[in-house]
Amino acid sequence: MSVERLISGKSQGQEEEKYNLTLRPTRLIEYIGQKEIIEKLNISLRAARERGEPLEHALLYGPPGLGKTTLAYIIAYEMGTRLIVTSGPALVRPADLLGVLTNLERGDILFIDEIHRLAPPVEEYLYSAMEDFRISINLDKGIYSKVVEVPLKPFTLIGATTRSGLLGTAFRERFGILHHFDFYPAEDLSEIIRRSGKMMTLEISEDAVYELAIRSRGTPRTANRLLRRVRDYAQIYSSGKIQKENAMTALKMEGIDECGLDGVDRKFLRTIIEYYDGGPVGIEAIAATLNEEVDTLADVVEPFLLKIGFVVRTPRGRRVTKKSFEHLGVKIPLGQEQLF
Repeated sequence: MSVERLISGKSQGQEEEKYNLTLRPTRLIEYIGQKEIIEKLNISLRAARERGEPLEHALLYGPPGLGKTTLAYIIAYEMGTRLIVTSGPALVRPADLLGVLTNLERGDILFIDEIHRLAPPVEEYLYSAMEDFRISINLDKGIYSKVVEVPLKPFTLIGATTRSGLLGTAFRERFGILHHFDFYPAEDLSEIIRRSGKMMTLEISEDAVYELAIRSRGTPRTANRLLRRVRDYAQIYSSGKIQKENAMTALKMEGIDECGLDGVDRKFLRTIIEYYDGGPVGIEAIAATLNEEVDTLADVVEPFLLKIGFVVRTPRGRRVTKKSFEHLGVKIPLGQEQLF
């Protein structure tokens, strides 16, 4: 089951990121969606610039593909400073951070993606760097060991995560700005698709734009990925013009239905229905049945199903809703109608 999914909000590698980079907005005024976040962030950025200070440390959290990395690039542009990018899994030991932190200039932004995957010693090493702009370095070992305090130039740490609950409380408290990213409505996704289509010099009808938007799972990265696949299909079969009909045909070939669900989503729902009578069932049991990692289901599959009301969480585990039965064309078992 662990395959690259077309509708996944997770990045599918460097090639996709290079392509998406050409479609990303570079200024805050160009950013589409997440209106409350943008409004608050605009105030924070203007205030920091007027004071001549770095922006406060910021934690951006929410499902993958919603624009957290894009916003980090925009913040660096708006502050007129450098962005240094790394990720939690790449920082295994405090020593891995040493060179990065000591080379930061005043106002620079250090962006750590998947910050919830930092090793505890690395997370703790960041405490004094974030709070006091200093770090401790141990020189030598044994009886000759000596701790030296090294000052850092004031900088901004931006962390991005899909699982903010995995960050320690002491770590979270050191972020002055916290913003939660939610799935995008179809209207915002339509605007993103129009913008991307224009940049790709595509001819696309309005009903095709909306069809793509409602199947993009509330996720800009998915919307751009689907647009590229539909573009390829239209190029071969429709002289490059994207209409609703060929968009629907292209997406059907990819196994994506009218709600934006793919085979993995449907298998997730059918597993709960067929093996566990619709639930409730623990996520660990579902993962074992599907031979999948719990984190993959919790981070990538489940959030959108929860958002659209196909699955609910209960104290005893996950349970499908009446919508799931209707969407899959499965009858609710006799005598259980009142449960759904």
